[in-house]
Amino acid sequence: MMNELTTIQRIVVWILPVIFAITVHEVAHGWVAKKKGDNTAFMLGRLTLNPIKHIDIVGTIIVPGLLLITGTGIIFGWAKPVPVNTRNFKNIKKDMALVAVAGPVSNLIMATAWALIARLGIIIDSEAVSLPLIYTGIAGISINLVLALLNLIPIPPLDGSRIITAFLPNKLAWKYNQLERYGFFFLIALVYTGGLSYILGYPMSITQTLFFSIAGLR
Repeated sequence: MMNELTTIQRIVVWILPVIFAITVHEVAHGWVAKKKGDNTAFMLGRLTLNPIKHIDIVGTIIVPGLLLITGTGIIFGWAKPVPVNTRNFKNIKKDMALVAVAGPVSNLIMATAWALIARLGIIIDSEAVSLPLIYTGIAGISINLVLALLNLIPIPPLDGSRIITAFLPNKLAWKYNQLERYGFFFLIALVYTGGLSYILGYPMSITQTLFFSIAGLR
């Protein structure tokens, strides 16, 4: 369906879903961290939905833009990570895992919201209003599912690695997290070799079918 749009139209359709998917993801991390005793993100003014506070020029604008224009098939990005001071947690590994899982969960909630927006577009049944809602809803579902599934991959520093760390002995957890310095490069390699599409392909297909059904698009 998105193939019917010009590049400019695709950018217009995707810009809000991408910005809010990335922003809310980070706010969710900070909000749970605050609930678990760490006020660092709150004190720095990062528990806000104002995208300006979270935008990373490369991760929020350049990378998603290039992926969209070059048609790699997967669009993702990132915001400036909210700061978390694990010394404020009572149970560092468990609380950090909860902070980590909050990001993907927030994306699933947003995917549901975008599905309902797309469904509203179908119900309205007026081309001038319906098409923008449907196209934007599809983009919102897609970017949020990608971010949720992508972040659950156990590659440090993705959220999945923080969840895995909670179940590892301390010594092994420390060694595992030392891979964080290579994580970004490994991820980029997966994108441009097609490995990421292979990893996410099946779970993305299953979850898209579910959320498109909620949207009334199946």
